[in-house]
Amino acid sequence: MRFYYLFVVLFLSHLSSAQKQFNLIPQPLKINYEQGFYELNSTTTIQANENSFEAKYLKEQIKIQTGLDLKITSKYNTKNNIQLILNVPDTINFDKEQYNLEVSKNKINISAFSSQCVFYGIQSLLQMIPHEKSNEITLNAVAIFDKPKFKWRGMHLDCARHFFSVEFVKKYIDYLATYKLNTFHWHLTDDQGWRIEIKKYPKLTEVGAWRNGSMVGHYRDQKFDSIKYGGFYTQEQIKEVVAYAKERHINVVPEIEMPGHAVAALAAYPQYACTDGPFEVGKIWGVLDDVFCPKEQTFAFLEDVLTEVMALFPSEYIHIGGDECPKTRWKSCEHCQNLIREKGLKDAHELQSYFIQRIEKFVNSKGRKIIGWDEILEGGLAPNATVMSWRGIEGGIEAAKQNHYVVMSPTSHCYFDFYQADPKNEPVAIGGYTTVEKVYSYNPIPAELTVEEAKYILGGQANLWTEYITTPEHVEYMLMTRMTALSEVLWGTSNPENYKNFENRLIHHLSIFDKKGINYSEAIYDIKAAVEPKNEGIHFTLNARENNDIRYTTDGSEPNLNSNKYTESILITKKQKIKASYFENGTKKGNGAEQEFFISKSTAKDISLEFQPSKNFSNGDIFTLVNGVFGDTQKFGKDWLGFSGKDVVATIDFKNIETISKVKFHVFDGQTSWIYLPSEILIETSLDGTNFEIQESLSEHEIEFLKGNINIHFNKVQAKYIKVTVKNFGIIPEGKPGEGNGAWLFIDEINVN
Repeated sequence: MRFYYLFVVLFLSHLSSAQKQFNLIPQPLKINYEQGFYELNSTTTIQANENSFEAKYLKEQIKIQTGLDLKITSKYNTKNNIQLILNVPDTINFDKEQYNLEVSKNKINISAFSSQCVFYGIQSLLQMIPHEKSNEITLNAVAIFDKPKFKWRGMHLDCARHFFSVEFVKKYIDYLATYKLNTFHWHLTDDQGWRIEIKKYPKLTEVGAWRNGSMVGHYRDQKFDSIKYGGFYTQEQIKEVVAYAKERHINVVPEIEMPGHAVAALAAYPQYACTDGPFEVGKIWGVLDDVFCPKEQTFAFLEDVLTEVMALFPSEYIHIGGDECPKTRWKSCEHCQNLIREKGLKDAHELQSYFIQRIEKFVNSKGRKIIGWDEILEGGLAPNATVMSWRGIEGGIEAAKQNHYVVMSPTSHCYFDFYQADPKNEPVAIGGYTTVEKVYSYNPIPAELTVEEAKYILGGQANLWTEYITTPEHVEYMLMTRMTALSEVLWGTSNPENYKNFENRLIHHLSIFDKKGINYSEAIYDIKAAVEPKNEGIHFTLNARENNDIRYTTDGSEPNLNSNKYTESILITKKQKIKASYFENGTKKGNGAEQEFFISKSTAKDISLEFQPSKNFSNGDIFTLVNGVFGDTQKFGKDWLGFSGKDVVATIDFKNIETISKVKFHVFDGQTSWIYLPSEILIETSLDGTNFEIQESLSEHEIEFLKGNINIHFNKVQAKYIKVTVKNFGIIPEGKPGEGNGAWLFIDEINVN
């Protein structure tokens, strides 16, 4: 009887383990769990064409994961095999990107109409197989029907600001392949480095690939080292990477920046600039004034470059940049001004359009298409151009409405160089705040488009700019968890309302990253802290993966298991610092939360804005201005509101008459990101909300002297309302980053006493 009981327990335990749901990312379109299970063991064979890359890849990966060394055979077996089946379509209307994966008692079938989708099925199968050495692996029976929603599922890597080896670029491609992304956007040229060998112009790499130092710390620190830095890829190495990606069904889209971001090229060949130079490869991040001059010899140079580029990259699309092109040199260049008059152009923006159209005509003549950042819309879009919408979704909407194809890549959700957790706990980044959950919430199709217009949205991609990312490990840290979220968004199976389900699957993948030695952020374990209005006060809410063991202190000391247990939101009534930590099984996980509060007469009061903030940065919630929390002025992150080309006109209602004499807040200076200090600040008060009296003002010079740390004192006055007007810098002048565009204005807490 005891033996029978033990047998039943072991059988049920085995069956239970076999029927566990798989933690697949991206989630398949349809998945049905069935009765039974399959035993993967040393006698299992891979049934496929013996020369098939997909079969060899599957064999290699299974050996790495389990130690099992399976044989590949083209002979048909009825049992214990993994069949890779390439179907022949019986109609011209078939979906080349769909696959079926069936795991049954005797075999595993992966079938598709293309080797690409057989490869996708292999990726799903590999995610089912544990990463553990074993002679026998049990897999639950399952039937999967799967296909992606979007055609362009991309990731970008900037190798111009910092250079990464061929070995790491291949790893990066492997990461994309694992999550069924199909486009690698390779940023190869910029002001700070030219990274691709062009045989006709050897100085591009002899000179343009090397800079005499780099920025150290954040841009605002304006510190530099003097260490020579650089590197480039030979044409043979480029071919090697492209072939490696092609095997993994990833298209490599090269980016050759023009007409701006060209200083590295001009350092090598100054004759293609508007001035004589000399030029030095950029050491400073941001946007530099010197750009390609639209001379005939410049176009001949660029056509030569692109001819060699297109010979290396079979991609249908060639990315020509087109972003952040200052017009300073063009406006003072006699040739450019004559060209504007000769071609009947209105201004320098139309000159840029002329430049892009010249390049597009050449690229089209070679059977290729151009894609560029959304600035290529300015002055008129080239006839066949595809737009990559990065400054927001507006560029994508405009292009789609003009019947041009679009790849969505907005800063709000798709810039992986932004902070992914509380900046206090993170390595230095450019700014912003884009969590895994925020990436997962993204929908690439803007609501403003009709069904017909939405067909022009090819898909999306995320961008990883590397001004502040110097090592492969740091790339992985910024990439891995957010890329998994993006992959499910672009596959089309994400469900933001059930983010927890995705997060639980992601936790499983983190353990795989550990086994593979891949670096990643543990931010999903971090406590998510929020300040919320409640009952005319502010409450501090804390959330973690499981909320049953968050501990916190209110005196600034480090929390431990004996500290206060978090059970409900914390009412904040005075100046204090709260620290919280999350524990699992008695062990602290992730980074805790730390927040200092500064309570004032404006805290949690009603506030209205004449112009609304952008949702591209932070969360766009106007309560940010009266939540008792100042923004981090060193690590520009989540506690700020951004206004694009607009003033901040904020009116706060105290509800009762108060005596006030001080206003404190911060405005941010980050010109490399087009964020400028305001031109004027005005403080007004009122008793009735209609008639306001000026109490104090600051000029642009005074704001610059204060370095954005605004602390205004005035004579005591009684007021029921206060109006704080912070005037936007306006149109960015020539020679400044973002010239010709409206400046961004960033502000944090408005503290009134």
